[in-house]
Amino acid sequence: MTSQTTIDTTGSGGKAPAGPSDATPAKGLRGHPWFTLITVAVGVMMVALDGTIVAIANPAIQKDLGATFAQVQWITNGYFLALAVSLITAGKLGDRFGHRQTFLIGVVGFAAASGAIGLSDSIALVVTFRVFQGLFGALLMPAALGLLRATFPAEKLNMAIGIWGMVIGASTAGGPILGGVLVEHVNWQSVFFINVPVGVLAVVLGVLILLDHRAENAPRSFDILGIALLSAAMFCLVWALIKAPEWGWGDGKTWAFIAASVLGFALFAFWEKKVKEPLIPLALFRSVPLSAGVVLMVLMAIAFMGGLFFVTFYLQNVHGMSPIDAGLHLLPLTGMMIVGSPLAGAMITKLGPRVPLAGGMAATAIAMYGMSTLDTDTGSAIMSLWFALLGLGLAPVMVGATEVIVGNAPMELSGVAGGLQQAAMQIGGSLGTAVLGAVMASKVDSDLAGNWTSAGLPPLTEAQEAQASEAVQVGVAPLAPGTPDAIAAKIEGVAHDTFISGMSLASLVAAGVAVVAVFVAFLTKRGENAQAGAGAGHI
Repeated sequence: MTSQTTIDTTGSGGKAPAGPSDATPAKGLRGHPWFTLITVAVGVMMVALDGTIVAIANPAIQKDLGATFAQVQWITNGYFLALAVSLITAGKLGDRFGHRQTFLIGVVGFAAASGAIGLSDSIALVVTFRVFQGLFGALLMPAALGLLRATFPAEKLNMAIGIWGMVIGASTAGGPILGGVLVEHVNWQSVFFINVPVGVLAVVLGVLILLDHRAENAPRSFDILGIALLSAAMFCLVWALIKAPEWGWGDGKTWAFIAASVLGFALFAFWEKKVKEPLIPLALFRSVPLSAGVVLMVLMAIAFMGGLFFVTFYLQNVHGMSPIDAGLHLLPLTGMMIVGSPLAGAMITKLGPRVPLAGGMAATAIAMYGMSTLDTDTGSAIMSLWFALLGLGLAPVMVGATEVIVGNAPMELSGVAGGLQQAAMQIGGSLGTAVLGAVMASKVDSDLAGNWTSAGLPPLTEAQEAQASEAVQVGVAPLAPGTPDAIAAKIEGVAHDTFISGMSLASLVAAGVAVVAVFVAFLTKRGENAQAGAGAGHI
């Protein structure tokens, strides 16, 4: 297996990449490893929170702005799509111009876009500014990993990545709880306004503390055609998966975009072999552990992000919980990710990544299977069991897969490696929401008419059935004003039972994805982290 010290990406004949050009230990606050970790954690927390905090706000946004189910999906999909398309290029920008600058620009832009969403009065504006959030978040995330990689010495980097992963895990899992408090006691706009003061704090800390680091053999030029080809290929892939539920999986437009994506990736791979300074040196993927880490991140995000999308609707619309109650019911998930992340970091340091990663994905598979058994009468204790197991399973994957990807890449590609790690997670999130959303929609469409008739309800016209199906996909009973109580009870029962059948099938698919990830985890390997960082003198 190829490690980071044997990947020749610079024409240097296979020599180990040089360390940072400013490897002299920094003095005082500026460049201090632990203060650097705190600073990037504040910025990363914003992006990680926004990946899930919006899930709790979705029902309120849908109601307030009169959005359809498809439009609500775009609040999530637009954000993930922008991140997925931009992350690797953003990582390259950091490698070229310095991770400090790209981090600060990303924080400022992300906070500004968040404030603009809070001021929006239409679903179109919300989705538009969510895309801008994604673009600026793409600058921020790889830069954070690049700063850690350059600042911490090799023997402390695993610990730093473990804490970094804990922040992402805790923020991702804590999003629904914070979102519930804000939506219930303030409004859905506050979910986005909260990023403004956090962004200001991150900028102040960044200006005072962050020290720029650039590898001596960092890229000096841009692979413009490579950027265009990769961005187009990734956009076509994610667009096809997002639009397939609307167009249909057998529709020519769906397959045209998939074909365009395949062609784009093929042309990108061909071009990367020809250009002097490629966007992604393909030799990087000769490292089997690094490639396995990227695949593992995709599979984990499909199961986690896709499953979480439906859980919030299940708690609020089926069980009738308030946003804050729904968030509190996800507290076991949050708690186990917070507790499990540092424990996972210690296990990975001692045992290597394979066993913790495989065990984590196995626990995730069991948890998703357990979630497929939830129904309208499931009590809080059973829910908490499956949510806690899911958090315990995800923790080692968040930490370990990041270490595997970043630790097996050479120093001068730390930004690209960070971009790969985050792109894998965001693509997985988009795939999870799109594919599991399609599974849900298909199951609801196939079951609703039969369940409706079996309940003895009046038959629906084709248009009425389409409207009812859209409502049921988010667990809402399609009740007309003035519906008699007896009829309303039957409609509510049909809607909830049909929603549960769709969520159960989607959860089983997510469990299957997690099982595949167990086997991928055995291909991972600890990164050598041969280069000490610039901040070694502080440790």
